[in-house]
Amino acid sequence: MDTIFQLTPSIIFILFFAGLVAGFVDSIAGGGGLVTLPVLLAVGLSPQVALGTNKLQGTFGTLSSSYNYIRKGEVRLASCLSGILYTFLGAVAGSWAVQVIAPGFIQLLIPFLLFFVLLYTIFSPKLGYQDLKPKLSQNVFYLIFGLGLGFYDGFFGPGTGSFWTAAYCIFLGFNMAKAAGFTRIMNFTSNVVALCLFIVGNNVLYKVGIIMALGQIIGARIGSDLAISNGACFIRPIFLTVVLLTIIRLVYQYY
Repeated sequence: MDTIFQLTPSIIFILFFAGLVAGFVDSIAGGGGLVTLPVLLAVGLSPQVALGTNKLQGTFGTLSSSYNYIRKGEVRLASCLSGILYTFLGAVAGSWAVQVIAPGFIQLLIPFLLFFVLLYTIFSPKLGYQDLKPKLSQNVFYLIFGLGLGFYDGFFGPGTGSFWTAAYCIFLGFNMAKAAGFTRIMNFTSNVVALCLFIVGNNVLYKVGIIMALGQIIGARIGSDLAISNGACFIRPIFLTVVLLTIIRLVYQYY
């Protein structure tokens, strides 16, 4: 755990601004960690503490955007309950598994799966613009994707929001604004599980996480408002950009 860390005014501003930008992006298309993790590492946190602190500040962002999507009527919390349960169970299993199993195979596989999501979205120009007929019932959908993506987020994590958004659009026929709202609920669930694990491991720097969380709350509110107001025409290009940047980051990191 980092014990020596000086918060100068410039570092406080950088942390707050990074949280604000990440909250904005994450509330629309996921991928906020592309902004915050490099910043946390750059200011001097060790990788494990950076990951734990990132989960703390990110949890506030997903909570803020989740509340806004619910408040604006894009998400009915009652219809998320089975998804929350399965995602919670999957995240617990994933958080346990990552401590006993090397994530090497998943690290190699995820860029290819994200590339499929990118291509499918590009070549489905009407995807997310309006509600379509679902391909799966909600119970089956959450059994598969709640457990699967919950496990993945607890085990590895990058691209979880993109997978959730694509899954909601493709298999439940949601428009992108609705998919973004439901995605934030599921992200919040698995974030809480992962955060608890990092807290138990004493790998969270609270003063840094809270500063970033203040930016996250504001950014997530602004981003979710814009996503709800403008729908797929606003969300889609940001979503595609985030997926592409995540692929590039993972390929650079692991290949």
